[in-house]
Amino acid sequence: MGKVPRKIEYFSVMDLEQQKYPIGKLNVPETITEAVISEALTVLQLFPEQLKLTTYSLKDAQLDLPYRDGEGVWTIRQLIHHIADSHHHAYNRIRWTLSEENPTAKVYDQDAFAKSYDYKHAPIAWSVSHIEVLHQKMVYILSNLSEAQWERTYVHPADDKVWTLKEVALQYAWHSMHHFAHIKNGVARG
Repeated sequence: MGKVPRKIEYFSVMDLEQQKYPIGKLNVPETITEAVISEALTVLQLFPEQLKLTTYSLKDAQLDLPYRDGEGVWTIRQLIHHIADSHHHAYNRIRWTLSEENPTAKVYDQDAFAKSYDYKHAPIAWSVSHIEVLHQKMVYILSNLSEAQWERTYVHPADDKVWTLKEVALQYAWHSMHHFAHIKNGVARG
């Protein structure tokens, strides 16, 4: 009897840290150039369509699988709803930062949100559509900022970090690609 070849799974060669941060952790350069901002805006502009193309044919069984290894890991469905809510918060923070002096951001418990009924059961099409509209508005607003507006700030109360709008653009471009890689990896492992 011949030996059956062992199937090597993609995730068997990825350690947990690689699964958590498939594109690496956010790394904001000390000097944020126009080219870096332009790239971030391009990512924000293209992400919704790429997300839609990657997820439109997924079945409920696929959406309800964890996107990576680990205890308490969200499903692909929960992750998509998280992106919509997180980027909704980003949009609001941008608006507040442009209309108030160094506001303190409102924080939320993303894990508590992920346990809610809608995160576990609602169609992802709603969140994908929401992300599409949010990104159109975010890119439109950010594309028309003056240099002084790019330097406006808000404070994140979790760590008292002061964020400029330049940093926010980079953060949410990274966040988009970070979770896009999670979704692609999760689909590949499912």
